[in-house]
Amino acid sequence: MRYGIFADIHSNLEAYEAVLEAMRAERLDSYVCAGDIVGYGADISRCIELTKAITGNVICGNHDQASAGRLDTRYFNPGARGAVSWTAKRLNEAERQYLSDLKLTYDGADFTVVHGSLDEPDKYHYILDVNAALRNFQMMRKKLLFIGHTHRPIVYKRKGEDVSVTTDREVRLEKDSSYIVNAGSVGQPRDGDPRAAYVVYDNRENVIQIKRVSYDVKKAQEKILVAGLPPHMAERLGYGQ
Repeated sequence: MRYGIFADIHSNLEAYEAVLEAMRAERLDSYVCAGDIVGYGADISRCIELTKAITGNVICGNHDQASAGRLDTRYFNPGARGAVSWTAKRLNEAERQYLSDLKLTYDGADFTVVHGSLDEPDKYHYILDVNAALRNFQMMRKKLLFIGHTHRPIVYKRKGEDVSVTTDREVRLEKDSSYIVNAGSVGQPRDGDPRAAYVVYDNRENVIQIKRVSYDVKKAQEKILVAGLPPHMAERLGYGQ
């Protein structure tokens, strides 16, 4: 099977359409969304519609849950909290229910998907270092864990008691190792590369590839500004932060 795994669309339609076009060219067998369809960007309804059309394998991100009114936003920074409030006011009832019904984890044949962390998935902890990765490795029931949330593509590998980190764009899986793979972000990358990110996992070839694709950043920025969202949400798209 060849899987397309993606996360953190954040209502950025231009980035999402570019990723969907690229994934269609990959001849994938299945798609999995690792959460945060909405938040920050201007195209809420269309991004939800496209996600529902491409896959039922969708988990809940913190912005999805907060926008649906199911997560306290006091721990959000002011910009994120404002984006959630803006999004929540524009969801129709069917969209709100769809986001509300999303589960916190998804299990594939040989992998698990969670938005932030297996450690209290409803609290959306970040995996930002080896110690956080190790806690998740200890909780994993399968060889692979796919995540999003940090908006930075990265792969953690555990072999025995050793945990290593790589940002290589292709990783060949070893039988005696387990992996945590951050798929990066479709709609708001934060690793200094403004291109949209997604992952292709081929369990026949035992390889994971982190892919990047360019999109019309200027158009996405213009939509954010016209919508009345904070200007810095548009600016950051230009430099991937």
